Amino acid sequence: MTSKERVLAALRFEHTDKVPIHHVGFSSDVATALIGREAYVGGGIQQWREATAHWNGPDAHAEFVERSYRDAVEVALTAGNDIIRPSYWRYDRVPTKKIDDNTFLYEYGPEEDWRVLKYDPGSEQCDIVSYKPRPEATFATIEHEVAAAEAAVSQRRPAETGHAFERRAMEELGDRYEIRVGGVGMGVPLRGIEIWLEALLVRPDLIERLLDAQVESARHNVELLSPLGFAHFWGGTDFCSNEGPMFSPRLLRDVFLPRFRAVTEICHQHGGLHFFASDGNLWPVADMMFGDGAIDGYFEVDGRAGMDLARLRERYPRLILIGNISSHTVHLGTKDEIVAETLAALEVAKESSGVVAGVSNYFVPHTPIENVMTVLETVERNR
Repeated sequence: MTSKERVLAALRFEHTDKVPIHHVGFSSDVATALIGREAYVGGGIQQWREATAHWNGPDAHAEFVERSYRDAVEVALTAGNDIIRPSYWRYDRVPTKKIDDNTFLYEYGPEEDWRVLKYDPGSEQCDIVSYKPRPEATFATIEHEVAAAEAAVSQRRPAETGHAFERRAMEELGDRYEIRVGGVGMGVPLRGIEIWLEALLVRPDLIERLLDAQVESARHNVELLSPLGFAHFWGGTDFCSNEGPMFSPRLLRDVFLPRFRAVTEICHQHGGLHFFASDGNLWPVADMMFGDGAIDGYFEVDGRAGMDLARLRERYPRLILIGNISSHTVHLGTKDEIVAETLAALEVAKESSGVVAGVSNYFVPHTPIENVMTVLETVERNR
């Protein structure tokens, strides 16, 4: 089978020649060690790289864009992925001032709307924060944000293009590999989440409006991307910790779940599937999320939080599952622990169907390359 045939067969719960593989993401640090040169992939480091490239001029930014695409594809292929993730984090705005090598200022609009990008090389993460301290958020604050989200959706045009890296990958690689694309993410903002969680209890109407705007955004993206050959849409929101959900099952059922189902139905109307991700322990709400067709697939599958692949497959036999090798284990575990966890995921995928195995979240910075190679070599010998 080609990689694409292998993935599509798994998603149809059919036999595959080998276990399909998708390691969900790579830090630049790990990817650089893997391909032997600086790799333009990762999280906040990519936002900082884009800021730096914009500061250095249009040619530098064009080089950044090209390297980001090519490196994402090369890393995925080098790691043996059957599903290609062609794009990582971006912040495509031109800074107006460079404060130092790791800090840029964006002076757009009134001063209270200015932003500062601060990069921490050790963690490969960025903070993009307000230039001026903001007053404590209120319901009026988030109502303004909700209205802005609604306006952004209403102003979209049918000819609007996006997902350029995914489109290019589909053209260049889509006959042999499954191309991962997003566009259906849903949830409340994690920055300043306290006021949003409070609104869930006191002003659920605001949360419902925000989620409805996200449903319409997902509709636009699915309608735009489906004719180009995309059929599997990756979204979700981190709403759980290792202890369980951040809000009650009742709120999930009444506020979030109807919107998750709406996105799933949009995907189905276009012959597609809706894949949902969240870190953490979803067991307290698993029957609502997985047992009633609210979503088609669950990725990341955080085994360290108790989301065991074998238990999930037994309880939800028609749920597509992607991941389950823990980033934490690969980062800090012994060789024997890494091998055991990798083999366990592969075994479930071999014994059942509808499973794509892989590192569940992200090869984090400073993961020893020998640990990464242990995963890749164990997969290659046993898939």
